[in-house]
Order: sequence, then structure tokens, then C-alpha cells
Amino acid sequence: MTAETTGEELDIARRFQAQEAALRESEARYRRAEDRYRFLDALGQQTAVNTDADVILTITTRMVGEHLNLAICAYADMDADQDGFTIRGDWSAPGSPTIAGHYMLHDFGVLAMERLHAGKPLIIHDNRAELAPDEAKTFQDIGIAATICLPLVKDGRLTALMAIHDKVPHHWSDDELALLTEVTERSWAHIERVRAEANARESERRFRMDLERMVAERTAALVQSQESIRAILETTHLYQYLLDVEGRVRFVNLTALEGIQSTLADVIGKPFWETPWFTVTADMPEAVEMAVKSAASGKIENVAMTLTLPVGVRSFDFSMRPVKNAAGEVVALVPAAVDITARVEAEHALLQSQKMEAIGNLTGGVAHDFNNLLMAISGSLELLRKRMPDDPSLYHFVDNALEGARRGGSLVQRMMAFARRQELKNERIDIRQLVGGMAELLARSLGPMVSIETRFSDRLPDVETDANQLESALLNLAINARDAMDGEGAITIEAEEAVVAMSDGSLEPGHYVRLAVTDTGAGMSEAVLKRAMEPFFTTKGVGKGTGLALSTIHGLAKQSGGTLRLKSKPGVGTTAEIWLPAKISHSLEAAPAAQNQAVEQPINGRAHPLAILAVDDDALVLMNTVDMLEDLGYRVTPAQSGKVALELMSNTHFDIVITDHAMPQMTGAQLIAEIRARDANLPVILATGYAQLPPDMETGFPKLSKPFSQADLERAVESVRGR
Repeated sequence: MTAETTGEELDIARRFQAQEAALRESEARYRRAEDRYRFLDALGQQTAVNTDADVILTITTRMVGEHLNLAICAYADMDADQDGFTIRGDWSAPGSPTIAGHYMLHDFGVLAMERLHAGKPLIIHDNRAELAPDEAKTFQDIGIAATICLPLVKDGRLTALMAIHDKVPHHWSDDELALLTEVTERSWAHIERVRAEANARESERRFRMDLERMVAERTAALVQSQESIRAILETTHLYQYLLDVEGRVRFVNLTALEGIQSTLADVIGKPFWETPWFTVTADMPEAVEMAVKSAASGKIENVAMTLTLPVGVRSFDFSMRPVKNAAGEVVALVPAAVDITARVEAEHALLQSQKMEAIGNLTGGVAHDFNNLLMAISGSLELLRKRMPDDPSLYHFVDNALEGARRGGSLVQRMMAFARRQELKNERIDIRQLVGGMAELLARSLGPMVSIETRFSDRLPDVETDANQLESALLNLAINARDAMDGEGAITIEAEEAVVAMSDGSLEPGHYVRLAVTDTGAGMSEAVLKRAMEPFFTTKGVGKGTGLALSTIHGLAKQSGGTLRLKSKPGVGTTAEIWLPAKISHSLEAAPAAQNQAVEQPINGRAHPLAILAVDDDALVLMNTVDMLEDLGYRVTPAQSGKVALELMSNTHFDIVITDHAMPQMTGAQLIAEIRARDANLPVILATGYAQLPPDMETGFPKLSKPFSQADLERAVESVRGR
């Protein structure tokens, strides 16, 4: 009985283990399927907006190759003989060659010919082991050891190929074959749709040309064929019209009528220039009347125009052609307009992006040199002030010069901020406390004739950004509001939590804090509002504004993961909204114990002063840094390049290295990498006037932003002392 019971228990245990193994295998298959579907979804999103077959396939091969971690992913078109084929695009991993070019299928062996012409996948795990030597050599000559190739057979003909390759033997899994199969089917289906749509657009273009030709040839039958033509015209996306030679409206299609939210009865018989398409737009009726007269004389008119319509401001490519009878007489006019609003907005956005990029690049380059100059000036002035005789009148001049240098540094920071290259010192911020702490500053800055009202929701999440930059942004918005009200009125500062459900191009879905400043001033016209955030654009008089405030605030918001939005109406006022990602958790973050605690230790007269290596290619900055360090009691050795610094380190021990970043031949980042390779524990301080650093240099050691004061330099040195 005991033996039987033990056998049953063993049998149950085995079945349980088998079930567990089956469950694990099922879970693994589910995870692999889920991973495949996520990839296919990402691929679909990347290719959905493209209408060029080569671009679609370029994206597809790259994403497949990277996802499967393979050497090569390629696609090819077959020649008419179904043997020759051209690899028109391929993605190859670093270290793998491109295989683009023309090939003959029979060179790859009998198996390739049989499988692909039969519409079946060619799967080779190791061509040396599975193919004849001469067939394997064809693969090996182009750096391929393993292959999956899928054919596209249309109407019984082999027309295209898509393949993945590896440069080493690779046992292909069912998941890899399934992924490539589905990617291939989806890609080719998408390309077929793209090509069909392109053919449809081309057909529509030819149709429009044929229609105009038919109108010109059949003027005598215009009235009789009007209903047939109307049926065709109503289906087009063009704004199309028919006028008599005096310019009176005889026909308008539904697309054009929807643009002014009117019926044909509202405009029939009216002069074209007196219709709602043009009457609301300044100077447009006169321009259209002149175009009608020109077309009536036999000329073709083409012009781009922007119209204010009931559906909004829209941009058009507008044309007007005369219709002539067999005798060459103009008997009618055919205006047509294509709505190009989306294209104009895209071109404007691209131009703005290019302009911002150019200004950002210029700002970054200028910032480094300008900060070096300010560094030399402010450092020398600090040392000069310590050595001057005790004369208040002399202190006044030096202090003015130091304040000028500090303002210059602040200007560079604002320029870097609008270019989104300013390094932000992010910290968790309670908006309510920040605004409350600025109350006195705001009141003093805005004057007694401006009242300030604050409104905050009860449960307002924290945000994470640079507190000083946010205070500066809020102060700038308040000053702009005061100026818009001519120094007298009410300003409302409010903050609330807001949820973005779907991406709108400027904000990703998520929780945000909307910090808004609203004034009761003159407001902005639509034209001014569109340009308000452009760098250097200002409506203030000469010398009264730089035009950097809003672009700087926009740069700060974008760097923090948010955006800046402006709402304004002439005669009503303006609201500027800073959107910042909300930190939903209200738990306090413990600050490091040593943070913000001043280091107050005597330095001069120290028995064993620190040995510091100072590196900078700018002789003025280097000399100034050395002087400030020596004045603090440190032993300093200068080096004007990374190469010289490394040579000095070979023979001399240093406690700390302070280096510039933007240096020729060897940058500060490269020098630090060399130092870390030699001594990972040697403290390094990076002093730079340019905030955009390599990604791996953003954290891990202290940074000094130029221009820095002697106190800043001392704090940086003491922060790494004894590490």
C-alpha cells in the first residue's frame, strides 16, 4: 500500500512539473509575441506618415536589423528575367559591409532558385555547412553566413525580395521567421497603398488638366453640360468657380461654398471680388478685381494669397484662366484655388526650426569665447579689488565694472536658455512657495499702480526645473504684462494641475502644472502673436527690449519637458502659460546633508596647501584662474593644453585638476577620460563657458560655469577636497 501511494505521488509530481514547464513555455511564447507586436506597432508608427517607398523600406530594414541584432537587412527588386536582382537599399550594422548592388539569383545556388521562385522562404543557418562550396562562396564573398530571404510573388512572377543576414552562423528561430514574414507583408502592403495613392494623385492632376482643356474646347456647350461638370467638380478638394467675362459668379463648387459657410444662392450673380471669400481680407477685393480684368483680356493669373474666411485664416495657390471659343474670344473665366495652409504652416515651422538651430549654434560658439572674456575681466577685477588701497571712490568704479561683467554673464545665460543649451540646475519646486517668495520683488518691480492677484488650486503638485530661471521667467512675464498695461492695471498669477490626454505636438500626454500670468493690457494682434516667441522680435521701442524674454522662457519650458503658450486678444489682454511636468508624489525629497552648507575653513597659511593643475587654452583665463587660486593659498601649476597637462601629471603629483572643456586637439572631456584611465580617484573640476557637454559628461563631477567668481572657485575646490 505504501509503495502504491508513493508511486501515485511521484506520478502527480511529474504531471505537476510537466504542467509547470508547459506554463513557462506558454509564458515565454506570450512574451515573445508581445515583444513582436510592440515592435510591429512601433514600425507602423514610424512608416505610417511616409509616402515614399524607399523611405519606408529604409526605415523598415534599419528597425528590423537593430531589433534582431543582425548584421544586414536588405530589400531588392527582381529584373524582368526573374534571375537578376538589384539590392536598392540595405541596413548594415557597424563592422558589416553594405551589399547594395546587382546580383544573379542562380549564383546563390539551386536551393535559392527553387525556394524563392516557388514563393517560399529561403532559410540557411550556416551556408558553409548547408550549401555546395561554390554556392556558399557567393554568400561568403559579401560577408554573409546565415540568411532568411522572403520572396514577393505577384501574378505568378517573382518581383521582389526582403532578407535578413548574419555574418556568423545563426540558427534562425520560428519567432524571427514570423517577425520577418509579418514585417514583409505589412511593408509591401503599405507600399502598395502608397503607390496606389500616388497614382490616384497623378490621375487627379491629369484629370484637372483634361478638364480645363475640355472647357476651352467646348465653350459652346457650356450651359448644356453644366450639370455634368458640376457633378465632377463637387467631388474635388479644389475651390473652383465659373465666372462670366464681367466677373460675375455663375457657378461655385461645394468645397468653396463650405469655406465661407454659404450657399450658391448667396453669391450667384455677384462680382467675384465682392463675395465673402475676399471682402474680409484687406486690399484683396481690389487685387481680385484686377485679376478678373486681366484674365478677361486673355491672360492667365497665378498668385498665392492668404484669406480670412469664416472657417479661419487659410492660404491658397490661386489661379484664373480665360475660356476661349473657337474664334479665340474669351467667353468665361475659370478661377481655381488649392488650400495650401498645411504646407505653408509646415514650411514656416521648418524655417523657424532652422533659424532657431542656426541661432543656437551661433549662441553656443559665441558663449564660450564671450564667457572666457568675462572670466578674465571679472577675475582680474576681484583680485584688483583685494589689493586696492582703501578708497571708496575706487571701490565704486571696480564694483560697477564687476556688476557689468555679471550682467554680461546673465545675458549669455539668457541667450543659451532660448537656444535650449543652458544647463539647468533642476530641483523640486513648490510653485505656491516660489511665487510667495517673490511677492516683495514683484511689487517693487511693477510699481504701486499695478495690483497682483494670485490663485492656486488646493492640491497643486510640485514641478522640477531651475528655480532661479523660473523666477526670472515669472518676473519677465510680469514686467511684460506691466508694460502692456502702460504701468497701470491688474495682473493675475494662477497655477493649477492640468492633464494632457493626447499629444498635441508641443506636449506629451501626462500631468502638468499650468502657471499663468494674465494682464488687462492692450493684447496682441494675430500677426504679432504668431511672432511673439521669435528670438529678438519685440514691439517695444529701440533700447526698451531685447526680444529675448519670451524665447528664453520658451527654451526653459522645453528643456524642462513642457512648453510656453500665449493667448491674446486685442483690447482684452494677454495670458502667458508656462506648462511644466507635474511631480505627482508630494513626498519630500531629503536633501544631502552637506548641500547648501557653506564651507568656511581658513585657507591661507595652510601647512600643506593643495597642489592644483589648471588647464585652459585661453592664456588670459588660465592666468586669471591661477592668480585666484594662488591668492586663496593653493599651489598651482598652469597648462595651456591637455597634452601639456598629461605630461606634467607624468612627473608631478596633483591633488585636483581644473580644466576647460572647449580646447583644440584635446577637449576637456577627452582629458578627463585620460585622467580617469590613469587615476580614477583624482578629483576633477570642469570649468566651461559652454553648457552643451557630451552626454556622459553631464554628471559625476563638479562643474564651474564661466564666468565664475573667486568664491565660486573656492567652493568648487573645497567640495572635492579629500575625495
